[in-house]
Amino acid sequence: MAHSNDEIRGVLVQSGDDRLLLPNATIAEVLSRAPIIPIEGAPAWLAGAIDWHGWRVPLVAFARLTGLGGDVAPAGSKIVVLKALGGLADLPYYALLTPSFPRLVSVPRDGLLADATEEELPAGVQVRVLLGDEVAILPDLQLVEQRIHEALRAA
Repeated sequence: MAHSNDEIRGVLVQSGDDRLLLPNATIAEVLSRAPIIPIEGAPAWLAGAIDWHGWRVPLVAFARLTGLGGDVAPAGSKIVVLKALGGLADLPYYALLTPSFPRLVSVPRDGLLADATEEELPAGVQVRVLLGDEVAILPDLQLVEQRIHEALRAA
């Protein structure tokens, strides 16, 4: 499937009641299932960890992390493994729980409109955007990675 240079490939990932819009390049793999390993002393938004290609990958419930609400992904959830962008040696990957398979989208470079209806956004959310007729969240991935790093150190 060809796409023009005026488009960016993105992925919509369901999290609670919201959809996250992530750059396609951050997605390492989508898993149908994986055993979840509990992390003692971790906050509720850190749902555990998975073993993935020799890495122990922390598993995040984004809606809980941000306080946006919505249920944590139910049994049978999918796991989206992301490449960490923060450069932390002990956190090369992390994963998000989602109730369904992510959806690949083409985003026109000038096709995102910031949704300015919220005065204050929760920590972990950079901005809400309108993508066509859909509302999506651009997560603050750097902050998410920092929170994961801090939670793992404290656990």
